[in-house]
Amino acid sequence: MRDPKNHPMDIRAIVGLNVLRIRRERALSQEELSHRSGLTRAYLSGLEAGRRNPTIVSLSRLAGALGVEVKDLVS
Repeated sequence: MRDPKNHPMDIRAIVGLNVLRIRRERALSQEELSHRSGLTRAYLSGLEAGRRNPTIVSLSRLAGALGVEVKDLVS
């Protein structure tokens, strides 16, 4: 059994935190990012909360809408 203290952060949480951080740095609302990416606001909310498991296509759309590379969302 893994020790939770030594368990790396879930990739969903990493992506969510990165999307949230970059979106705020760009002063974008979830609604505006939704329009730019073609993803729903509800999906973005779940993604930022680490509850969604984004596809590669979703990551690519988000990266384009935020003006970053996919690697910036997953690292």
